Amino acid sequence: MHPNPIFRDTNAAQSLSLARERSFGVLATNADPAPFFTHIPFLLNEDASHADLHLVRSNPITRALKSETLGARLAVTGPDSYISPDWYEIEDQVPTWNYVAVHFIGSLELQPMHTLHALLDRQSAHFENQLLPKPPWTTDKMTPEIMEKMMRMIVPVRLHIEDMQSTWKLGQNKPEQVRTNATTQVLEHGLGVQTETLGKWMAKPPATS
Repeated sequence: MHPNPIFRDTNAAQSLSLARERSFGVLATNADPAPFFTHIPFLLNEDASHADLHLVRSNPITRALKSETLGARLAVTGPDSYISPDWYEIEDQVPTWNYVAVHFIGSLELQPMHTLHALLDRQSAHFENQLLPKPPWTTDKMTPEIMEKMMRMIVPVRLHIEDMQSTWKLGQNKPEQVRTNATTQVLEHGLGVQTETLGKWMAKPPATS
């Protein structure tokens, strides 16, 4: 997370909204000689006290979870773009990168296997409903034997969330006109992901907490 408090004072509801919309992130746990990372879809519960997900049994995080709970961080990334100093239209600026990120910190724990099927149903429904009017895919379309075989390869996991931190680095440390200058260039020439959304947020940063 960026240390400048001006980038970290966005209303918590805005950060949760981004995380729920994405429902995909990077899960990290400590390990020797280097941390484990895995890219996973997840579901936040209503009060954001936990996130449910599943992992492949062969994942090293899964193996570590067999004997203990693990401290973990789930990082969700939003739009981002390189910012050229020329875009500010003022002197003595340096290159930077504007971005949005939300991190959930807590403890990771295996869940009972009998909860797995319901988790998969909830996950697929979450994403399939975003594809309407396409008829939603459901696990009922799977041959039961094949479904059971595939489920034996994964395990249900829950991240008990103890803290949420976020960075909305949108140029809030610049004068409004300078930020507007950069916003125009991001919308036309941004180098990154979802630059149109980033530009809109740069033009009008989300409310602070």
